[in-house]
Amino acid sequence: MPNINDLKEVGSIGAKAIEYAKTIIKPGSSLIEIANKIENFIKSNNVQLAFPVNLSINEIAAHYTPSINDKTIINGNEVIKIDLGARKGDALSDCAITIDLSNNYQNLIKASEEALNAAISKVKAGISVNEIGREVEEVAKKYNVNPIKNLGGHGIEKGSLHARIFIPNYDNGDDTKLDEGEIIAIETFLTIGKSGFVDETDYVEIYSSLGINIRSRRAETRSLYEFINNNFSTYPFATRWLINDENDEFKVKTGISELLRSNALEPYPALIEKSNGIVAQTEKTMIVEKDSCMVTTEFKLNYI
Repeated sequence: MPNINDLKEVGSIGAKAIEYAKTIIKPGSSLIEIANKIENFIKSNNVQLAFPVNLSINEIAAHYTPSINDKTIINGNEVIKIDLGARKGDALSDCAITIDLSNNYQNLIKASEEALNAAISKVKAGISVNEIGREVEEVAKKYNVNPIKNLGGHGIEKGSLHARIFIPNYDNGDDTKLDEGEIIAIETFLTIGKSGFVDETDYVEIYSSLGINIRSRRAETRSLYEFINNNFSTYPFATRWLINDENDEFKVKTGISELLRSNALEPYPALIEKSNGIVAQTEKTMIVEKDSCMVTTEFKLNYI
C-alpha cells in the first residue's frame, strides 16, 4: 500500500478540488476553461493529476474531458458530473460530485449521494462487493431511479486506477470480498433512464499507455510515446495535454492513431446512458479497515 500520509494528502487535495470546482461551474463558462482551472488547482498543490478531469453533461455518464478546441459553453440547464483525482507517486485519490444547474434533478442527485453514504457505511474487511451494491440498489428504488449496471466502483492499486475488483451499483451476486488495507473508490451512478446501462460513444480524448515496446518508422511517434510514458506512466492522460507549440494537434492525433493501431494505448471513450437518461454520479476514495473504512476524500455533498 502507498504511504498513508501520501494517501491522506492526495485525498485532501481531491476533496478541496471538488469544493473549488463547485465555485467555478457557472453559466457562461466554457468546459475547457473549467477543466484547465480545476487541473491547475490540483497541480498547484505540488501533486500530479491522477487522470484528466471529467466533465460529463446530462446523459453522458463518464469519460468526457474537453478537447483543446472544445467550444461547449455552460448555459445553466446542465447536470454536470465532475470527476477528478490527485496523485503523489503511486498514492491516488478519485472523487466525483454532480451539480444540477437546472434545478430539475435534485431528487436524482440526492439519491446518488444517499446511496454513496449507505454503501460506505457497509465497507469493512470481509464484506462482499454485492452487499455494497445491494445498498446502492435499495436507495435507488426508494427514489424511483435506476442504478447503472455496467458502471461502478473499483479497487485502486499501484499503477492502476481500476484494479482487482469491481464494486457494482446493484446486487450482481459477486461475493468477492474486500481486504483490510485495500484502497477502493465507491462510485454510485444512478439515472432516470429506463435502460440502466451505458454505451461507448465515438468521442475519445482520454488514453493510457500500456507501456509496451513499439516499433514505429516515425520518429515523431516514438518520441510521443516516450513522452507519454515518462510523464504519465500508465495513468490516464488527455490528448490536449500533449499539444503545444512544438507538438501541434495534427501531429499528436496522427501519433495517437498509430499507437492505437500498435495496441500501445488504451482508449477511454465517453459513455452515454443507452436511453439518454440524465445521470448522476457521486464518488469517494477510502481505505478498508477491519470494522469500517477511512474516507480519504471527505467533501461536503449537495443534499446529504
